[in-house]
Amino acid sequence: MATRRIQRTEESRRLLVAAAAELFAEKGYRQTSFVDIADKAGISRGSIPWHFGNKLGLLQAVLDDQLHTVLTAFDEQAGDPLDQVMDFIRLPAARLFITLLAEAVEDGSPIREHYARLHAALRQGVQARIPAEALPAGTSAEAFTVLLVGAVIGVHAQWRVAPEAVDLDAVRTLLERMINV
Repeated sequence: MATRRIQRTEESRRLLVAAAAELFAEKGYRQTSFVDIADKAGISRGSIPWHFGNKLGLLQAVLDDQLHTVLTAFDEQAGDPLDQVMDFIRLPAARLFITLLAEAVEDGSPIREHYARLHAALRQGVQARIPAEALPAGTSAEAFTVLLVGAVIGVHAQWRVAPEAVDLDAVRTLLERMINV
């Protein structure tokens, strides 16, 4: 019986994280309520504080889950690290990261610290996957990773706003040329 209860608890948590990720990506953190999340997940809203403590705890669980998804996708996809980074733009997690960025940069944002940790983990994950020979001469891995992640975030934001105006394949080709200069 305890095993079944553990399974239900894990399933409830998973459903809440998935619902919150989708709603945070769609509406933003501030505009998403416990009621919205509970309704989407089909679970009592009282389950949210029980599982996560508060809304920021749920946000951290969402960010951890989405970062894990992104880094796992990188690991499972063999090939050029630049292709992997460009493919990130098309992942559902990328939309979440961009939506939350708008809130994270505001003064006094309750999610700034969580978002900063996400970026640090994302940079660390990307940097670990870039072979030293891919770095332009005289460039530190840290600086290269900051530039690459920043470029991808900027390209992704433009693509989300006007996909017809952004040719991701052309951007990838240009980024590769710039790196190999």
